[in-house]
Amino acid sequence: MKILVTGFDPFGGEATNPAIEAVKRLPATIAGATIVKLEIPTVFGACATVVRQAIADEQPDVVLSIGQAGGRAALTPELVAINLDDGRIPDNVGQQPVDQPIQSNGATAYFTQLPVKAMVQAIRAAGLPSQLSTTAGTYVCNHIMYQVQYLRATAFPGLRAGFLHIPFLPSQVTTKPGQPSMSLADDVRGITAAIAAIVAAG
Repeated sequence: MKILVTGFDPFGGEATNPAIEAVKRLPATIAGATIVKLEIPTVFGACATVVRQAIADEQPDVVLSIGQAGGRAALTPELVAINLDDGRIPDNVGQQPVDQPIQSNGATAYFTQLPVKAMVQAIRAAGLPSQLSTTAGTYVCNHIMYQVQYLRATAFPGLRAGFLHIPFLPSQVTTKPGQPSMSLADDVRGITAAIAAIVAAG
């Protein structure tokens, strides 16, 4: 099995993004699966172009996208992506869509093909907080989750794909009182456990 794992670059004025930092630190193989790592831009549209090319080049069995969810205290696999871009802040090239469909001919929503409940249990078994999320938001995280599902529906029918949100790093909350965080080492451990659950599901 080959799994393409993507992580966003920093955005929103942050100096770092735990998503790509964790992805970079994943082992080359997890539970026998080959891990391909890809940094993607926090940019509506462009992120999907980069991932589509990687899917065409690498022919992965699974795409797992990782994103930062500031304010969440747990690792949260996403159940569903919706056909809506609505940016609370501009992306990294200044785009800030409002109530825009992602794909005019796409479904209203797509559900993940990944075993999200098993992923939650695997992360918890690793000693880390995890819960299932039913909203990936309307920013670039939801955008890439939706776009990969659209690619699956229109061009890569054998693909399985999903999204996992992770909290801020401790270094990101030094000036954000009350905001939860998680260490990079725990991020890596949690993502690794989630991927092992994906592999186990076949």
